[in-house]
Amino acid sequence: MSEHMAPRSGGQVLVDALRVHGTDTAYCVPGESFLAVIDALYGAKDDIRLIVCRQEGGAAHMAEAHGKLTGQPGICFVTRGPGATNAAIGIHTARQDSTPLIMFVGQVGRDAMGREAWQEIDYRQMYGHIAKWVDQIDDARRIPEYVSRAFHVATSGRPGPVVLALPEDMLTDMVSVPDSPRYRSAEYHPAPGAMAELQSMLAQAERPLVLLGGGAWTREAGDDIARFAEAFDLPVACAFRRQDLFDNRHRNYIGEAGLGMDPKLAARIKASDLVIAVGPRLGETTTNGYALFAVPRPAQKLVHVHRDPGELGRVYCADLPVHAGMAEFAQAAATLKPAAPAAWRDWTASARQDYLDNLRHTPVARMVDMGEVMQHVRETLPADSILTNGAGNYTLWVQRFYQYRGFRTQLAPTSGTMGYGVPAAIAA
Repeated sequence: MSEHMAPRSGGQVLVDALRVHGTDTAYCVPGESFLAVIDALYGAKDDIRLIVCRQEGGAAHMAEAHGKLTGQPGICFVTRGPGATNAAIGIHTARQDSTPLIMFVGQVGRDAMGREAWQEIDYRQMYGHIAKWVDQIDDARRIPEYVSRAFHVATSGRPGPVVLALPEDMLTDMVSVPDSPRYRSAEYHPAPGAMAELQSMLAQAERPLVLLGGGAWTREAGDDIARFAEAFDLPVACAFRRQDLFDNRHRNYIGEAGLGMDPKLAARIKASDLVIAVGPRLGETTTNGYALFAVPRPAQKLVHVHRDPGELGRVYCADLPVHAGMAEFAQAAATLKPAAPAAWRDWTASARQDYLDNLRHTPVARMVDMGEVMQHVRETLPADSILTNGAGNYTLWVQRFYQYRGFRTQLAPTSGTMGYGVPAAIAA
């Protein structure tokens, strides 16, 4: 904790708090409602790079893409009223994509609050349903407390967006207050008994399948899951727009469970007798409109692993719910060893062949054959290329025909929002 207690403006306290928590980049559309923060950011320009955008929706999507790529909260500043309204699309994307993001919104002065002053909005009501936490900082002395909580909430459990409103006059108050310590992410280790039960369920399975998705993954977690899949020769599918969690050229990868899903993959998921879902919420797109699993009790035995206990049992009753982080579960799974050779090798091999068959496009007699375009792209781009896109039927070409080979090489909103691709590419 900082011992520096010289008087600072609220804007300076806020920027100092961002530095404490490791922020090195922020995205914004400048506005008069948070000029004190902009002044302080100019003074911190050697530590925090400020990316000035033309529209708040773009700024919010850049911050969301930043959070998705780094695993650290993306930081966004927008002005009150219309600015905050424009930025709402990024908050919704971060919520549905489980991305850590903190958005600071300028607010009218405290002396005018509650009168529907110029551009005044109650952000607790506006964002209350789509953000993990929404609040307003009315006392500059509490800025370190609020910012620390924002970082912890955005990164804990199921990651997501936090919104903090900043009254204009609060940011110019001069206060003496210590900085808070840097935030620390909690760890969520699976219970040893859960891993033993998983191994027992695998020993009894005939048609198992792994389904990866959700947020809070790391490159190391992906590598560990690959080792687990290889040891047990498990077929691995990825949830909607999460294909970059597993190398699509790996012999165990069998496709994406999402919009435009291969009917053979959908049938295989329904025919499996054990689904190990690591990370996904098992939402509408991943479950083909909740049709792949019966609600509330799937016909398949279900192991559901998630960082947020509130997602376990929310729609589906799992035979084995596991409250664990992706990295912690993957590390434990990588240590499991099969007692005997897998009895489902043909099942895995045929699932892989179905995926490879689905990659083959049907030639068309047109000026532009998109199947040929996608084949050229996947055979030409380096493995670490990052592809971004938004929403629309055109995205299904990328969904079906591109092969992701590296962690976090896909930036695409599971919320299906339009206008995401270009801002995400800029952030990348």
